[in-house]
Amino acid sequence: MVYLSKSKYCGLWQCPKIAWLRRYRPDAAFLDGSVLARMEAGNEVGDLAMGLFGPYVEVTVRDGDKLDLAAMISATEAEMAKGTENICEASFSYNGLYCAVDILRKDGDGWAVYEVKSSTKHSQPDGSYGDDKEIYIADVSYQKYVLEHCGVNVTGTYLVCLNGDYVFDGTLDLTGLFYVSDVSEAVRTEIGNIEYNVAIAEKLLASEDEPDIDLNANCRKPYKCAFWQYCSRGVPEKSVFDLYRLNFNKKLEYYYKGWIAYRDLLMNAPIKNEKQLRQLEYGTKELGTYVDRAGISAFLDKLSYPLYFLDFETMQPVVPQFVGTRPYTQIPFQYSLHYIEREDGELLHKEFLAESGTDPRRAIAERLCEDIPADVCVTAYNKAFECTRLKELAEEFPDLAEHLLSIRDNIVDLLVPFQSGCYYNRAMGGSFSIKSVLPAIYPDDPELDYHNLEGVHNGGEAMAIFPKIKDMPPDERAKARRELLKYCELDTYAMVKVWEELVRVAKEG
Repeated sequence: MVYLSKSKYCGLWQCPKIAWLRRYRPDAAFLDGSVLARMEAGNEVGDLAMGLFGPYVEVTVRDGDKLDLAAMISATEAEMAKGTENICEASFSYNGLYCAVDILRKDGDGWAVYEVKSSTKHSQPDGSYGDDKEIYIADVSYQKYVLEHCGVNVTGTYLVCLNGDYVFDGTLDLTGLFYVSDVSEAVRTEIGNIEYNVAIAEKLLASEDEPDIDLNANCRKPYKCAFWQYCSRGVPEKSVFDLYRLNFNKKLEYYYKGWIAYRDLLMNAPIKNEKQLRQLEYGTKELGTYVDRAGISAFLDKLSYPLYFLDFETMQPVVPQFVGTRPYTQIPFQYSLHYIEREDGELLHKEFLAESGTDPRRAIAERLCEDIPADVCVTAYNKAFECTRLKELAEEFPDLAEHLLSIRDNIVDLLVPFQSGCYYNRAMGGSFSIKSVLPAIYPDDPELDYHNLEGVHNGGEAMAIFPKIKDMPPDERAKARRELLKYCELDTYAMVKVWEELVRVAKEG
């Protein structure tokens, strides 16, 4: 008999190898910060959605760190017998197939299934909220299959997602925050595939032999699979999957043809993109740094003193916390600012870090206007992010808008000379992010190594730690703030060092 939870079934639905690896090689999964953040968001949204339809009973039972499934199933039966209107984490098992329903809602002589997701849905021009993801339909279909085989009359199947158009006005309205869609028709079609999929699982999971399933489109759908590193372990270090801005399906096409290593691609693939060809050529030969001095000089001519280097850190509350915000709104809470007032002048630094637990937007907007004069030259790396945040702050605070928009309108993107191909060395690979460019230019400088930082090493970690500071004891709070400041300071210092390298190579010409 095969034993499947709904998460394992969905893994099987996406790729049978996922189900096998989750059983026999769970240690091979790589859960990076983005995966953990999605899991945390899912838990937060799931807990909040329990109250969507009013009073409820949650039947979750734990035995230490594990769920007590037998106790949960028994508690579900008891609540259903009492006619409890809303049962959360309602649990069922049929022939080795187990599921916990996010919200099981009494509906006449039957029960409706509500599956909660932390993704957002937005209204479309036709008034609809768009289609639901196929994996969500598979999830709900599996639940309906299990419940019906347990003798439950399932009267409806629904998906509950965050309403991306909901604006928080100071009082959280759950009916506005969530969008409920009836997926009965899609479930009616998908449910016919379940017995076939379970039969595959019976055969697959009974064997300790790893299934022979090659890399495929599902490896990146909708996100990079947690087992990607394991399944691609036989791929050479520099491969088609590292190629700059090549569609993943096209990468797979070349991979299946055996054009995997850089040398294979140079010899066979019909690649015309200049930056891709340079990446392949420099990756296979002992070449130094490619420099287009005329292009770099033209870029540097756009800069003027005083020269500022700006970087924001933001958080994205899943559930909006501040008036005027939506689910996942980017909220800037910190910036670092290096600046040089005149040619050959001293490198100076200013910084801002808001108080955790407060709406930081007004404070950060005011400090930006204090720290950056209007109409001066500002640089950012991948400036679209900073420009968008400044535009949003200007819309929120009209009295500061003129100054904030002046900052935005004078930002020059330090990414341009790298993305346009004016500067390249093979250590950059297929990425021109500052986290790739900086170590490529300064490979042996510990002062510029993000790994040497304590506590906060990237934007994801900064985003995760800031909202938690308010709940820390004073010593931990002070430590976390220091770590955030050091991380953000390195971001703009890195920009300064990158700019200095551009100035150096331009002068060599």
